[in-house]
Amino acid sequence: MAIELRDLTLGYDGHPAVHHLDGTFADGSLTAIVGPNGSGKSTLLKGITGILKPIGGSIERGATRTKQIAYLPQSAEIDRSFPATVSDLVALGHWRSRGLWGAITGADYGAVREALAAVGLRGFEDRPLDTLSGGQAQRALFARVMLQDADVILLDEPFTAIDEKTTADLIALIRRWHGEKRTVVAVLHDIDMVRQVFPEALLMAREPVAWGATAEALKSDNLLKARRMTEAWDEHAAWHDTGHHHSHHGGRAA
Repeated sequence: MAIELRDLTLGYDGHPAVHHLDGTFADGSLTAIVGPNGSGKSTLLKGITGILKPIGGSIERGATRTKQIAYLPQSAEIDRSFPATVSDLVALGHWRSRGLWGAITGADYGAVREALAAVGLRGFEDRPLDTLSGGQAQRALFARVMLQDADVILLDEPFTAIDEKTTADLIALIRRWHGEKRTVVAVLHDIDMVRQVFPEALLMAREPVAWGATAEALKSDNLLKARRMTEAWDEHAAWHDTGHHHSHHGGRAA
């Protein structure tokens, strides 16, 4: 197993946002995390990366080399006004192997160029970050993830505010990672996309609602249960994308 959650509770300043979550992301699995706004999805990713420490329970990373987790935060958390080029951003994918202040070699920059070409940004190496569109910036961030060459890849709403072509290209990259037996976990709100692309799904409403084969986990009664659980603690809760329903097949009920 890649990641096992044991009675996991996560939160901020002692206030839980994820309660009593048990389950496993198997090695090489491709899983979507879905749920209404405020249901703890991004909090869970931050816990798996180690950014947040558990309030209770534990996260076991099994045979996964703890260092080998690549994390792509929500685009809103990226400062595109920082005076850097696309190459600078993507080259950060080397920092684990080079150290924060280690020299980036010519071969490293060759890898940067290859990664940019793979995400459709050939020739963008010297472009300032603040000149990129949302879709271009997201492609560059996927290129940075590629350079990390991680066993586990965590993506937090990777398709927000980007065009359909970019979305399709990045989905193809996720499928490639899955084919390479990497463990990929993505927070998503487009349920149709989840049903089409992700074999497994974890449906959350602060507590686990269902976890397993997507078609099973995201059945309409489970989606309704998640909405009602969320509304019970937040009268303003809504699905991030109210028009879509996602689903993918997995195996366990949580």
